[in-house]
Amino acid sequence: MSFLEKLHDISCFIFDVDGVLTDGSVHVQEDGSLLRTMNIKDGYAIRHAVDKGYAIFIITGGKSTGVQSRLVNLGIPKENIFMAVQEKGKLMSELLKSKKIDPEKAVYMGDDIPDYAPMRLVNLPCCPKDAVPEVKAVSQYVSAFEGGKGCVRDILEKVMRVQGNWNEVDPVNF
Repeated sequence: MSFLEKLHDISCFIFDVDGVLTDGSVHVQEDGSLLRTMNIKDGYAIRHAVDKGYAIFIITGGKSTGVQSRLVNLGIPKENIFMAVQEKGKLMSELLKSKKIDPEKAVYMGDDIPDYAPMRLVNLPCCPKDAVPEVKAVSQYVSAFEGGKGCVRDILEKVMRVQGNWNEVDPVNF
């Protein structure tokens, strides 16, 4: 089945945070706390996908109340956000079972070695343009956008357009 054909069946998205929803940079403050930057266009697409009924999950090795708050504000249920995950593949296997996620209808987007195992458990593994070579090798779609620079919106929008769920702007009534 081709990449475009697979888009028709997608109903669930699983994303890493650092390097996917962010550019992978952290700004270390004097108190040791870390600041991350997220792309507002990715945020719009996440909110739109949630509103259209797509399931969205986050699996990240990081732990940040600010990141969690941002994702919850975008509509991702708190129980769908998994932080400080050491073994992403193991959690992904458990998640597929406990949430009854059909791997044939799921996208996982990651950018680095910890994402390799969960990517192999879904039908449509994807990554940002600046992912590590090992992750690119297992990806069926490499976004034209880098992490934190619109790669999340890219895959969300592609799926929603194919399925007729992307809001088109009517220039006459805008």
